[in-house]
Amino acid sequence: MDKLSLLYASALFSIAIEKDVVGDFMDQASLLRDSLRDPECQRVLVHPHITSAEKQEFFKKAFSGAIHEDLMAFLFLTTDKNRETFIVPALTALTDMIDRHMKRVTADVYSASGLDDKQVSSMKEILSDKLGKTVEVSLNIDPTVIGGPYIYVDGYYIDWTVKKRLRDLTVHMKEGCSV
Repeated sequence: MDKLSLLYASALFSIAIEKDVVGDFMDQASLLRDSLRDPECQRVLVHPHITSAEKQEFFKKAFSGAIHEDLMAFLFLTTDKNRETFIVPALTALTDMIDRHMKRVTADVYSASGLDDKQVSSMKEILSDKLGKTVEVSLNIDPTVIGGPYIYVDGYYIDWTVKKRLRDLTVHMKEGCSV
């Protein structure tokens, strides 16, 4: 992450805290980030022949009334300074800061097939208890998994796959046989 993106994100985070609009900023920054990530939007944002005034007009039409005035001011500032490439990374950093502030994390869960609601709920509960944070689950399909999931969450890697259990059993049996 670029230093300038982090500076923008930190400034926006400070404003959100100061004005007590952290939840609103989270929702609105996510909306902006996801909308502006679109390749077509990116082409428009960085196009050298589209003026900052035209880009700002686009922002007004697309997001007026949907985002906080300070987020709109951030969009205008970046276009005035020709720093449009920093918008999405700054919004990503801002949502990460807000998640940490609100003690929320996303667990990236990989399994061979989808998990049912009961499994996801149980996983959220276990991870939330262990981490002391609210956990959201992002489900991903990985056909190389034999059975059971593996998870990336809050800097941790958790492997509950059959493949891992078989490796552990093999190691345990070799250790037991060498004694």
